[in-house]
This record gives sequence, structure tokens and C-alpha cells, in this order.
Amino acid sequence: MIMRPQPGTERSIGSPSWMKRLSSIWNVENIKVVRRVIVSVIGATVLLIGVALLVLPGPAFIVIPIGLAILATEYAWARCWLKKVRRMASNVVYNRGRERPIPEDSRV
Repeated sequence: MIMRPQPGTERSIGSPSWMKRLSSIWNVENIKVVRRVIVSVIGATVLLIGVALLVLPGPAFIVIPIGLAILATEYAWARCWLKKVRRMASNVVYNRGRERPIPEDSRV
């Protein structure tokens, strides 16, 4: 028994109805949501790897800002944290070049 479409219900590939459905699925709002989900997953993964590298051997202080930078493309809270991390890093680099004063009671 072969099922054949009833007359008038056949659709060819050239018909615009499938194109309308496809364009309704891939509208701008859906693309923004998909992009945000992908950025969130990748950024959170890199950030969690960086946090794990705090106790494991590895460059945690490089990976954590990278994860925050990825998340900062979509979230304002990540931008704020990234600014704080940059400020802390610049303070560390700036203070590293200076000689620390020796406290009075530790001199021999």
C-alpha cells in the first residue's frame, strides 16, 4: 500500500512556505538568544577552569580574566569584575617594581 498525497497538498521545494518557516525560526531575536547561551557556556567553562587552576597547577591568573572577558561581552556584572581584576593586576605590576620598605623592628 503506497501513500500518495492528496491533490492540492503537494509542496515543492521551490514553494515559499518552507522559506517563511525557516526565516521565522531564524529571526534576529532567536539568533541573539543562541549567541548569548553559547557565550555564557563558553565563558562559564573557562572561568570555572580558571578557578580550578587556583588549586591545581596551571596559569589561573591568566585563565580567569579570559573567562571574565568572554562573559563581559554579554553581561554587565562580568564587565565590572573584569575592571576590578585589571585594576588589581595593574597594582601588582606597578608595586612589583618598587622596593618595599623594611619595617623598623625587623632590621638587624
